[in-house]
Amino acid sequence: MNVVVAIDGPAAAGKGTISKAVAAHFGMAYLDTGSLYRAVAARVLDGADAVAAARGLTAEHLAAPNLRSADVAQMASQVAALPQVRAALVEFQRDFAARPEGAVLDGRDIGTVICPDAQVKLFVTARPEIRARRRYDEQAAQGASDSFDMVLADVRARDERDMNRADAPLKPAGDAVLIDTSDLDIDAAVAAAIRAIAPQVSGAS
Repeated sequence: MNVVVAIDGPAAAGKGTISKAVAAHFGMAYLDTGSLYRAVAARVLDGADAVAAARGLTAEHLAAPNLRSADVAQMASQVAALPQVRAALVEFQRDFAARPEGAVLDGRDIGTVICPDAQVKLFVTARPEIRARRRYDEQAAQGASDSFDMVLADVRARDERDMNRADAPLKPAGDAVLIDTSDLDIDAAVAAAIRAIAPQVSGAS
């Protein structure tokens, strides 16, 4: 039996870093599902139709160099609110989750919609101010000039959009383990995730 680990949470909570670390620790495949939406967003910013971009997504699109830009992130949140875009990407994500070596998927609706039967579900979060500081520092290192207040406003607006969209809103699955990274360093956050996942991996082996 392959073990599926669903890791959800808002932007800049640390779920991507945690997901990559636990996938490496347990020898599982890893998919940042947000990259699918960012790849669609990047194509939309280049003039493509969002639904057509989602249906025609390829591995080459996922390797585009601008997927971490602020403009793409903003557009990704908008295209992710479109039910037809989400529907077009569901099969891709579920096929990935079926890999025999097990899979770790991070996103916003993995435990609630994409893989509701996942053996392990985590919800990684942090206070908005903490997440905004992380995003601000990341963008500043890339040369962005947005103020901290602008980044915080963007984080809160994105949370509002993600949590209140009609289709697959961001929320913890009922059986998800909550990990609040506000006051944790990355090693402590990864250790908490490993502790939550390990019993299921042991039981499946």
